[in-house]
Amino acid sequence: MVRPHQGRLRRTLGVSVVEGMFSEVFTACAGATVLTAWAIALKLGPFLVGVMTALPFFAQFVQFPAAWLTGLFGHRRVALTAVCLSRVVMFPLAVLPWLGLPFESQQRLLLTVAGVSAALSVVGNNAWVAWMGELVPRAVRGRFFGRRTALTTLAGTLASLGAGLLMDRLRPADGVGVALPLLALGACVMGIVTTLFMASQHDPAPPGTTPPLELKGALVPFKDGNARRVLTYQVAWNAAVGVSAPFFALHSLQNLEMTFVIMALHAASVAGVRILAAPLWGRAIDRCGAQPVLMACSLGIAAIPALWLLPSAGTLWPLLFDVLLAGALWSGHGLAIFELPLTVAPRKNRPFYLAAFATAGGLAYTAAAALGGAIAAALPTQFTLGGHVWVNLHVLFVLSSVARLGAALLTARIPEPGAHPVRSVRALLSRLLPRPIPAHRAALDD
Repeated sequence: MVRPHQGRLRRTLGVSVVEGMFSEVFTACAGATVLTAWAIALKLGPFLVGVMTALPFFAQFVQFPAAWLTGLFGHRRVALTAVCLSRVVMFPLAVLPWLGLPFESQQRLLLTVAGVSAALSVVGNNAWVAWMGELVPRAVRGRFFGRRTALTTLAGTLASLGAGLLMDRLRPADGVGVALPLLALGACVMGIVTTLFMASQHDPAPPGTTPPLELKGALVPFKDGNARRVLTYQVAWNAAVGVSAPFFALHSLQNLEMTFVIMALHAASVAGVRILAAPLWGRAIDRCGAQPVLMACSLGIAAIPALWLLPSAGTLWPLLFDVLLAGALWSGHGLAIFELPLTVAPRKNRPFYLAAFATAGGLAYTAAAALGGAIAAALPTQFTLGGHVWVNLHVLFVLSSVARLGAALLTARIPEPGAHPVRSVRALLSRLLPRPIPAHRAALDD
């Protein structure tokens, strides 16, 4: 017999999956690829492209005020308000061509809208993650978020394909056109839809039932030895990723001459692998813990930027390797890096722990993205080395690959309360791979 509170929890978790699927539609309408298209249409250079796509990470500086708001007003209320505002704020872009603004003012408006949306998203995400930490039992977090990730990725894939088709058909060779404002309008609509779905979910710890946040709690994560190791990894990893990540879409459009449909198909292929891999990683996290999964995925992801040295305009087949690795490994990494901070952070002051992790990683990503943009702008667009023609963004991909490997090694020092973290690659393989049946056991089974 299902108890009333269990039935309510199941309904809320089911609605959370649906809400996540519509959230992915919002991302398809206003995510990094579309923002890059806006940047190209408004003629932003590589440096500003890097800054704009890094805004969601730079905005992490509002994490500590977000944690205070979450503790003061409750997870649900803050998440609803901030998430809704972060999405409907895209409306000025929906009417940008008809505002009659000078070109430089249009550029500033794009950066402002992207920045405000990013900051509000940080506030909403801090509250939402703390909400989910209270809502989803730890014993099933891996499986639930594995299934949720698979379904939301499927929705995002279909939406991205639709957005790519729309941009290829309606986006002019020069200027903003109609497609980008339509996508901005779609983002606003998805903001309202997702808010309605979130409003139907309950909060098991409404205001007044959670331990009170104290301002001195903001410093606790930096004094906690376990949390400091996670913070160190977050800084190193996000810096390693940030130096190259904002420029993959730009490289695809300008150097590989990919259309938006081809980019959407590539993203769809990655998403297809993620859909298959997410439930498997979720079960692995429930069985082995998040730290071994984080180590395995971080080590594998280090090779991904180097793969982008292989394709060229008209020779895109090497990206098949990127599809397999990125789809499988980022899926596990996302689940592990979501679960591990929830495990390390105590219930009291949990929003401040989440704020510290996100702030450290976000600021590191932003600084690295700005550095990457500066390096790309300082280098010649093309140069010859070793008899091969390279582009400036290839340098960033090599730097990122080396830095990711160094950051991945830091996972060996990350503890996981209630689990048994691995300290070496050999231990990692023995933990994650199926164990062979001993010969005497096999003989008995026969």
